[in-house]
Amino acid sequence: MNLPNLLTLSRIVMIPLLVVCYYWAGPSGKLWAAGLFCLAAITDWFDGYLARRWNQTTPLGAFLDPVADKLIVSVALILLVESHASLWLTIPATIIVGREIVISALREWMAELGKRANIAVSNIGKIKTAMQMSAITLLLIAELHTWLDWVGLTLLYGAAVLTIWSMMVYLKAAWPHLSTQTEG
Repeated sequence: MNLPNLLTLSRIVMIPLLVVCYYWAGPSGKLWAAGLFCLAAITDWFDGYLARRWNQTTPLGAFLDPVADKLIVSVALILLVESHASLWLTIPATIIVGREIVISALREWMAELGKRANIAVSNIGKIKTAMQMSAITLLLIAELHTWLDWVGLTLLYGAAVLTIWSMMVYLKAAWPHLSTQTEG
């Protein structure tokens, strides 16, 4: 177990704390939830940076990092959709969660074919992640300042557009393998 893996595991541990804080009475609970989510976003960047810099990449880290990211983002989006009950928030949240399910299945399938490298993370995905993490952080505290709601929602729509774009890039890269027939 190394520091990058511990940072990744910390994001998973933050999930129940995020939920408890979000439902905590009063606006301070949402502020704590936003702070935890922001900390998780920072550890997401930092664990990858340290693993590469210190040459501490591990199979456990390669598995856990995307799982931790998808879990905390999905839980945060579910909290937001439930509490805001807004079509305008539900649409990008559904796009983002749906894309994560599709790409996770695609990566698993491509790995079975030994073609996992064909769908490596792109710069579009990194920009999308930064927008998504910023949007969710702002939306978690939006009840404290209503203008944050608009900024967060705008960023979330930007992330949803990049989500679709990056999904199309991944599907295009995988298409030669998806469109071939197997004998059997």
